[in-house]
Order: sequence, then structure tokens, then C-alpha cells
Amino acid sequence: MAKIKHIVLVSLAVLLILSALTACAAVKPNVLFSDGAVLQQGMRVPVFGTASEGEKVTVKFQCQTVSAIAHGGYWIVHLEPLKAGGPYTMKINDLELKNILVGEVWICSGQSNMVWPVSKCDNAEAAVKSSADPMLRLFTVPQSDRVKPIEAEWRECRPETVANFSGVGYFFGRDLRSSLKVPVGLISSCVGGTPAEAWTSREALRADPDLNYMLKSPPRTGKGRPACLYNAMIAPLQPYGIRGVIWYQGEANSDRPMEYRNLFPTMINNWREAWGQGNFPFLFAQLAPYAAKDRQWPETCEAQLLTSLTVPNTAMAVINDVGEENDIHPKKKEPVGHRLALAARALVYGEQIEYSGPVIKDMKIEGDKAILSFDHVDGGLVARDGKLSDFTIAGADGKFVPAQAEIRRERGIVVWSPGVPNPVAVRYGWSNWMVGSLFNKAGLPASSFRTDMP
Repeated sequence: MAKIKHIVLVSLAVLLILSALTACAAVKPNVLFSDGAVLQQGMRVPVFGTASEGEKVTVKFQCQTVSAIAHGGYWIVHLEPLKAGGPYTMKINDLELKNILVGEVWICSGQSNMVWPVSKCDNAEAAVKSSADPMLRLFTVPQSDRVKPIEAEWRECRPETVANFSGVGYFFGRDLRSSLKVPVGLISSCVGGTPAEAWTSREALRADPDLNYMLKSPPRTGKGRPACLYNAMIAPLQPYGIRGVIWYQGEANSDRPMEYRNLFPTMINNWREAWGQGNFPFLFAQLAPYAAKDRQWPETCEAQLLTSLTVPNTAMAVINDVGEENDIHPKKKEPVGHRLALAARALVYGEQIEYSGPVIKDMKIEGDKAILSFDHVDGGLVARDGKLSDFTIAGADGKFVPAQAEIRRERGIVVWSPGVPNPVAVRYGWSNWMVGSLFNKAGLPASSFRTDMP
């Protein structure tokens, strides 16, 4: 009898231990909270994950201890603002996460030109060889158009980890590290050949009368399906604390540029609302010139320019001097990352530096000449190789002809053509393929533009 009682007691003890282990195992942080993670400094930091209903979850980090009860299988706590530094250890119940840094966190998203790895960029060998930096961390979201658990991990930046990471993302992060001297975390979530509607939630598309047709009769399949990449590769990251987003996309929407004027800002606002961090910085690269057929490249660039001028806390990196005529994937990704970093340093981190190329301000007509003025001239306008090109001008008939253009007093441009005695409109770079010739003294190119924009 005593033996039976002993067996029963042992069995009960084993059951209790197994139950405790099961309860502990049920507490699972979001995949972004793992060894080597970077947490955003200077703001309340959400820490979140899944657990059994009613499970108490306690997070300890630095001198803070916060707890929550899981509801609906989900839990979330908030750490008070943190200062840059590390490495630190985080405890989530009995789980211990090591080598955690606090610094600046950015999402790197878009299509193939954001996917494009460091190993395929111009001067790749030198970039990879000099990449080692334990304070720069990389996280790559696996490409998927289906909702499923993300399996990935943070990695310290070094040659073997950076080679296949986003080139634009890496060069952006490298420049921030050099400038800010704090840890930087980059989360790459991008898929080649994808339109902006795939990165926008169904709710946001449904709410817009000009975009909800996409949900009724989707024009694309696979990874181009509306909302599929948002659901699979963006929503699972929310509400991880981030400083902002860098974005390189638009090629897949270049057959619908007028729609993109609305779709792109809708996507940006959708992400901001879903993240719950307000109007966080959204910095993006304009398309590089490319001799595309059956595409409306300058009109798409115009839609991007309008977004940068009308959507708060956005900025655009112009890259029309580094395109490749017959390749939609220019290899010079370092200037792209560098110019996005300039925008971040100026707009987000308050450095007194120029971050934009010249932006068309207005046009006046003086006799047979059009006089253009610009913002962001940074001390003056500059013609690449000493000569401006790709300007056209038109009279009331709307027929544009090649024009001559000269810089006036370093801050404006005079445009004319002997065949147009009464000009009414000017265009610059208004073709799929061109090489930027108009810069400011900071060495940043002007976007293509037209003064007759509809």
C-alpha cells in the first residue's frame, strides 16, 4: 500500500512538473525578440508574443520589470524609454535573451532593388570585406506570400552575414552607424516583382473607393495579390519599436502611375496607423531611369515626387544619375543607401546637412524664355559635366521640343528654344531613360519634373 501511495505521489509530482514546463513553454516572444536583437531607443518599447490564456508574463530588462496576462493567446508589455547601449540580457519568465542592444531600428522594404544583395552591388568585394561591425545587426524576414510563423534570427554584421543582405539597407545602416555612433538594427522585409497593393492591408484598400476594386477582382496572382505581403511579412512585425522605414519600390506599379499617386500614400498611412507610433519617418528611393517598354517611368517618378511633397515626414532620394539603360537593377546601391541616410540624418536626427537635390518651385515666363526656380539648391545649382541636358519646352500647342538650358545666378535656370517663341511649359528628364544633369552643390541630383503636371 505504501509503495502504491509512493508511486501516486511521484506521478502527481511529475504531472505538476510537466504542467509547469508546458506553461513556461507556452510563453513565446515574437521572433524579433531573440538573442542579438536591437531595441529602439528613446521611446516606449513594446515587448510581445504568445502564451496560454491567462498566463502571466514578466519581462525584466535593465532595471525595469513589467508584467501582463495573456488574453486571446497574446501578451504585450511596454518598457519605458531606453538609452542606447549594450549588450544587455532580457528575461521573459524563465527565457533568457542575450546580447541585446539598444539603438536605432529601421525597416528596409520594397521590391527587387531593395532585395538586391550586397554581394551583387558595385564594389561588392570591398564592401563585404570591410563590413564587420558587432553594433550593426541584421534581420531578414523570409520571403512568403502566405501567413505562417516567421523563422529568422538577428545576426551581427560581418562578411558572411552581410553578403546576402539588402545592399541599400546595409549601406544605409552603415552610414547611420558612422554618423550616430549608436547600435543600429535593420529589418529587411522585401520581395522582388511586387506591387504596392501587395504591401497594403485589405482594410486600407477596402476603405478607399478608388482602390477597393482590387479586392473585388484582383488583377494579379501569387505574390502580387492585394494585402498578401502585408499580412505575411509586415503585420507580424507590428508593433515592434522602430524609428522608421526605408523603401525602394514602384517598378511593379509603373504601368499605373496615376493610381500610384494615391496607392503609395495610402500604403504609408496604413503602416503608420497599424504600427501605432504616429507618423514615423518613411524615406524612399525614386526609381532609377531605365529604358522600359510599355511602362510610364517619368510619370511614376512624378507620383513618388508628389508623395514626398505632400505626405508628412517623408523624403525621397533621387538616383537618376546611377541608373543603367538596359537593366532595371542598377548595381550602384551605395549612393542609394547613402542618400537615404542623408535624409534620415537631416530629418530624423537633426543634422544641419542638405539631404535633397533641387526641387522645382515655380516657373515664370519672360518673353521667349522660361525661368525656373528651385528649393534645396544648397548654395547653388550645378550642371553635371558643365552642361544641362534633357530639357524640353512647349508652347500652347503642347508639342515639346528639345530646349537649351542654362543656370542663372546659381539658383535658377533659363530654358528656351528658337522654335518656341511663346513657351508655356517645361519638362526635365521626361523619358524612361536619361542621365541626370542638374545637381546642387551638395552633389545631389534633381528629380525629373514637368510644369504642366495634370
